[in-house]
Amino acid sequence: MATPNGIYRNGVPKGGSTSIKVERPFALNSNVKSSNNKSKLTTSTSNLRRSSPGSLCGGNTTIKDDSGVPGRVRVAVRLRPRNGEEMVADADFADCVELQPELKRLKLRKNNWDSDTFEFDEVLTEFASQKRVYEVVAKPVVESVLEGYNGTVMAYGQTGTGKTFTLGRLGEEDTAARGIMVRAMEDILADVSPEVDSVSVSYLQLYMETIQDLLDPSNDNISIVEDPRTGDVSLPGATLVDIRDQHSFIELLSLGEAHRFAANTKMNTESSRSHAILMVNVRRSVKGREAAISSENGNTSHLVKNSKPGVVRKGKLVVVDLAGSERIDKSGSEGHTLEEAKSINLSLSALGKCINALAENSPHVPVRDSKLTRLLRDSFGGTARTSLIVTIGPSPRHRGETSSTIMFGQRAMKVENMVKIKEEFDYKSLSRRLDIQLDRLIAEHERQQKVFRDELEKIAAEAEDRVSVAERKYSEALENERLQHQKDYKESIKKLEEQWALNQQKRDKENKDLEASREGPSAAASEEIAELKQLLQNEINSRKAAEQETNTVKAQLAQWKRSEAAGNTEILKLRKMLEEEAHQKEKLEEEITILRSQLLQLSYEADETRRSLDKGGSGNGFTGLDSLVSQVRQSQLNGSGNGQKGSIAKLFEQVGLQKILTLLESEDADVRIHAVKVVANLAAEEANQEKIVEAGGLTSLLMLLRSSEDEMIRRVAAGAIANLAMNETNQELIMSQGGISLLSITASDADDPQTLRMVAGAIANLCGNDKLQTKLRAEGGIKALLGMVRCAHPDVLAQVARGIANFAKCESRAATQGSKSGKSLLIDDGALPWIVQNANNEASPIRRHIELALCHLAQHEVNAKDMISGGALWELVRISRDCSRADIRTLAHRTLTSSPIFQAELRRLRIDC
Repeated sequence: MATPNGIYRNGVPKGGSTSIKVERPFALNSNVKSSNNKSKLTTSTSNLRRSSPGSLCGGNTTIKDDSGVPGRVRVAVRLRPRNGEEMVADADFADCVELQPELKRLKLRKNNWDSDTFEFDEVLTEFASQKRVYEVVAKPVVESVLEGYNGTVMAYGQTGTGKTFTLGRLGEEDTAARGIMVRAMEDILADVSPEVDSVSVSYLQLYMETIQDLLDPSNDNISIVEDPRTGDVSLPGATLVDIRDQHSFIELLSLGEAHRFAANTKMNTESSRSHAILMVNVRRSVKGREAAISSENGNTSHLVKNSKPGVVRKGKLVVVDLAGSERIDKSGSEGHTLEEAKSINLSLSALGKCINALAENSPHVPVRDSKLTRLLRDSFGGTARTSLIVTIGPSPRHRGETSSTIMFGQRAMKVENMVKIKEEFDYKSLSRRLDIQLDRLIAEHERQQKVFRDELEKIAAEAEDRVSVAERKYSEALENERLQHQKDYKESIKKLEEQWALNQQKRDKENKDLEASREGPSAAASEEIAELKQLLQNEINSRKAAEQETNTVKAQLAQWKRSEAAGNTEILKLRKMLEEEAHQKEKLEEEITILRSQLLQLSYEADETRRSLDKGGSGNGFTGLDSLVSQVRQSQLNGSGNGQKGSIAKLFEQVGLQKILTLLESEDADVRIHAVKVVANLAAEEANQEKIVEAGGLTSLLMLLRSSEDEMIRRVAAGAIANLAMNETNQELIMSQGGISLLSITASDADDPQTLRMVAGAIANLCGNDKLQTKLRAEGGIKALLGMVRCAHPDVLAQVARGIANFAKCESRAATQGSKSGKSLLIDDGALPWIVQNANNEASPIRRHIELALCHLAQHEVNAKDMISGGALWELVRISRDCSRADIRTLAHRTLTSSPIFQAELRRLRIDC
């Protein structure tokens, strides 16, 4: 427990006493199978709220003991109305479900004459309002959270059935469309007191088994911490925001939704690719607690009364918007979207296993199989009050997914939680009162210290005055004595100088007499002695020079002998190294010969496989190469466990990736072609992409794209780069190594549709990265895409349209987040005329991407005038009316109605949207 001013350490107060927690059970219904078996129980506490009989979690029970009471998970089912696509495709077929809301039953048709019947706590038709859904599903849970309990509201169902609409709809345009999140916060803020209570919010997403903070995108790997003593799960690394009003909460939800991962699939235009988790922590103070703790005679001292802590109730509301389950063959997921779908289905499967284990009272519940189940361990089989809403669709095409969703809800109804209320003494307020008393005592102490310091300063000043007077008198006496000594010193010096002058005159007179007596015979002897000394000194110098020269010659001779010995040794070493190099060269030549033969065989097998696939009509491969790796994997799945590996995998294991990449620089053109085919097929597997990049494969592919003049090599290299460009890290590497410039040059030089399709696919993948948009446009990426429309091949145009849609979507997201202003770069580069021209293209892939690009461009108000002048407004009106896909039609309609400029132009033209 965190406490102010350091009064507590590691959850224990300084004095050895521990914080006291009070847990009381909340009265809930026990597990009831149907409405006929409901027991009539009475409540024994008057301070607990009662839910209405029609609510999911309603009912009155009696509190049993402090260990908690059983409360079953309440489940409601909500039917989504048919969308535009289902109205056309399933017009001749009846709905696969029949609702009986008055009996709280649902019938799932097997065929025209047989059906299965299921009972739920609440059955909501397609006409049920958002307010009705909130009142029967979430409001009882919100009331429990305000009383100090943990609560969970979760939505489960197939993708596209309305989970996010039910939970997270903001309702900014229409308040009646507000979802559970907004309505729950409105009730919480209306019930709490801002002076003594607090409400804080965290908004997260579980994406690819990593917990990411939607309020702080840089915080993308939050760890789960479990208390070993109580088993409670917490996320200490998540951003926690205090909420004071409803407007700030809606802005927070909008920011989180902008950072949430979504993708366009055949099932849903904006399909959520992550589980969104909203955590609301409510802290409320219980009034009147101190008045109840008093002595019988009423003489309790003021200090004792102030030391009694109040009581705080803490409740946590968790709202979980699960990502929709989906079948790959129906959603059409591929590439990274396919990996996202696999991760979503695995986490939902782990949740289903936990629900089954709890429903069957299994001794082992596999909560650690997924981070989702670890986060929800308190919601299923824990101490939280849980409501689950399952969403289904009416289409008979999805009857299997609808049946699976219904069975999930049926199993969840069998799960019981032990619901508890959590109270704890408010030591924080007590600490604040003690801090006030401590501050008062400190102020009094400081006042007394100030008086004492003033007295000390007065005494010190008087002492300093006395010391200064004594020092002045001492310095004057010292100066007088110094002047007297200086005067005596000068007089002594003067006397000594006079005595020295007399002595000097006497010595000079004596020296003159002595020199006059010695001057005759000694002058010649002195000259001869000086000459002998000079000759002796010259002889000594000559001898020293000869000795030095002799020593130098000896040292040079020894050095020459050592150099000769070292040279002989070095010659022997060089001869041995030459022999080893010759032997190594022979071995490398043998290995190169073997590799060439293996590459030739592999190329032959790849060409044979491509021809067989072309004959069979399979032409949907992304890279333009026939993926031998995919064929090998399929043969392994269909064959026995000890079957032989594919030829590419065998070559990869036996030869090694580094040697294969080395052959990309071979002088033999055939060897280079076969080597780049092998690398391209290996790059089709996501598991190999990281190895290829680490080994320098990306650099080698870009070098081939720059230097090779062979059309086949450039086509295959561009396909391999397109596969590597599906990874965000690889995208940044491609851009940093000038990849977009090389792709643009290749696009301008190539005429083959297949080569252009590979290049357009690679650029389209790079267009989906928010961080690279400015650099991609600066290096000619957008102009290269628009330049490739000259080919007019449908596959090339589809990739160009996909790239433009990705670029427009990133621009729209950046404008919403406030990181971009100004007109779209696509409009600046002249892409709008081509977009308008192909908005109603006969090819469905081209048309779908262009329609999405128009909707995203229209969401930024600064683009509106250019779109009106370029004729895009007419296409938006057509899309909002005639588009075959309901989600795109709805998006276009919402964009038109939210733009003041578009609305003004439509009124001028007298067009009703």
